[in-house]
Parts: sequence; structure tokens; C-alpha cells
Amino acid sequence: MSALVSESARLSPTAVLGGHRVVPVVVLDDVGAAPALSEALLAGGLPVAEVTFRTPAAAAVLRRLADRTDLVVGAGTVLTVAHVDEAVQAGARFIVSPGLSAAVVRRCVDLGVPVLPGVATASEVMQALDLGLDTVKFFPAEANGGLTAVKALAAAFPQVRFVPTGGITVDSAPTYLAHPAVAAVGGSWMVAADLLASGRWDEVAGRCVAATSLYAVSPGDPGAASDAGGPVEGVGS
Repeated sequence: MSALVSESARLSPTAVLGGHRVVPVVVLDDVGAAPALSEALLAGGLPVAEVTFRTPAAAAVLRRLADRTDLVVGAGTVLTVAHVDEAVQAGARFIVSPGLSAAVVRRCVDLGVPVLPGVATASEVMQALDLGLDTVKFFPAEANGGLTAVKALAAAFPQVRFVPTGGITVDSAPTYLAHPAVAAVGGSWMVAADLLASGRWDEVAGRCVAATSLYAVSPGDPGAASDAGGPVEGVGS
């Protein structure tokens, strides 16, 4: 098989996001909470989720979220080919990995699923380019130099777009998003573990509304938000 990514799999993971530039990174071990989470994301105008494979329930949570056709759900912390297969079978529409595994990338290519591997160095960016990729996750972003490092990598690789993830907050996200090499950012502040555990779905929705205000959306985009914050009433219970 050619190392170059096929046209179907070359579709950028960020294109799958439908113009949304903030990706909620979800760690959830309660499958029963998935429907309420999906409602909160949709009410907040951010119909996107990366479900991390950090809990035994991850595939089941992903499957429940993916039941909603109006929600774009991907899998994160994908470490192996077996993880790829499990995630895709559960309904993942994109794959995110903390590092760069050629085996993971090639399996995604075989399945026609967009993949966003993690990189932290110039050598890893070059490996991603060798695999035909032009969009990568910069991870862990803050621990690896933050926006300063992104700028340095972007100067060397102007054809590459980055999705910084790891330590990104509502306060730091705007500076990342303002850089032309940054396609999107991943973060957990709008789906923080304490909010999910306590069922504070109105707060989740409100933070999603605020997140969408951090980037420009077209008037016709379903993620367009009319205001920047505060809980959205009537979401979940």
C-alpha cells in the first residue's frame, strides 16, 4: 500500500468539524450521561466531541453520542490499530492520537477515516508529511512551548496546519486561534470532569456557547452563537 493518504482519507479532520474551531475533549465513564451531554453540546452550538479512550466505557459513550446524526463525534487517545477499529465500529468520524504512529495512520487510511496524529517536534512533522498528512495535533501544547513553538514549527512547515491540545484554556485559546497556522484547538474546559460528574448540563452548554464566540462562524453555520456566555437554561437535568 502506498504511504500517501488516499483522497477520501486526506479530508482534513478540521473539515469534518464543519467550521468549528474548538473541539471539546471528553473523558466520560458514565454511558447513561451521554444523551444529556449530546443535548448540552447541541444547545451550546458546538455539535462536536472527541471522546478519549481513557476509560473502559469510552467506546460505549462514543456509540451513544454517535447515535445523534447532528453531532460529529471522534475518538481521542487512539494508540493502536485495535483502538482504530473499535472506534470506527462505534461510529467515530475522525481519529485523534497523542503521538504519531504510522500503523494507526495507515489503518485510518484503509478505513477512509480522517486522522489527526500528535506531534511535538520538527522530525515528527516531517514523518507526518511523509505519510501524506498536512494537519496534525500539537500535543501537549502548553508543556511543549505553547504558541511560541507552534509559530516556530509553522515557519519551517508553512504547508502544515496545527490543532494545539493540552493545557489550552478559555483564556489562552483566542491567542492560538488567531494564528493562521492553527486550524482549531482542543480543550476540556467546557466539558470539565466535575461538570459531567455533577450533571451540570446548563453550564456545559453555556461554556460551549462561549467557546463558539472565540472564532468567526458564518451566518449560515449551525454553530453560530448570539452571545458569549452564561448557562443555557433547560439543558438536561
